[in-house]
Amino acid sequence: MTKKTEVSVETKLRALYDLQLIDSRIDEIKNLRGELPLEVEDLENEIQGLSLKLEKIKAEVSEDEHEISEKKLTIENAKELLKKYEEKLKNVRNNREYISIVKEQEFQELEIQLAEKKIKEHTARIENKQIALNEVNERLEERNAHLKAKKGELDAILKETHKEEDILQKKSTEFEKQIEERLITAYKRIRASVKNGLAIVPVERGASGGSYFSIPAQVQLEIASRTKIIMDEHSGRILVDPDLAKEELEKIQKIIGG
Repeated sequence: MTKKTEVSVETKLRALYDLQLIDSRIDEIKNLRGELPLEVEDLENEIQGLSLKLEKIKAEVSEDEHEISEKKLTIENAKELLKKYEEKLKNVRNNREYISIVKEQEFQELEIQLAEKKIKEHTARIENKQIALNEVNERLEERNAHLKAKKGELDAILKETHKEEDILQKKSTEFEKQIEERLITAYKRIRASVKNGLAIVPVERGASGGSYFSIPAQVQLEIASRTKIIMDEHSGRILVDPDLAKEELEKIQKIIGG
């Protein structure tokens, strides 16, 4: 039975700091993109909403136009009937027949008046909707132009950083596999709890990186000995000595071509 090789604390610290350097560079790339992906998504959603609104207004205009055509047909039919009734009046045989024809004429005239009224209403509605259509079209053109510009910005950044980010993501996964699960869990927990995502920092001028709280000399010696994992009591970050940090930075820069 082969005895499992015990990984030294120094090896663990180096692997963790390597992972931190890689993840920090990924963070930089994501920060470079900033809010652009969200802005693009918001613009696409807004454009989709405006397009749906445009189609709805167009459908309503089409419906109004159909109604106008129907009412014009009603008027034509009513006028044809009025001509026929006019001819019939010339040949009425009694008073009752006369009154009946006159009533039919009055009814058709009312039909014409009602149809004309409806045509005016639908025409007014079309005019109002045309104004709305123009406004939505203008908004769509403006939003599409804005989206094109934002996509151009984002595409330029993605083109510039895609290859590097792809390499970094693969390296991050590789380094994670080299570190025991409990340390990865602690690393991710610390990263999530701090603003800049720095879970592991070197000692700088007697304090943890980015902190003003000094570290006792005895603790600095323990950190430099690399025999145990030490956390900063103020920030909760894992600490490494500056020499180790410099060595790993140089190594990672060579790996990722930095």
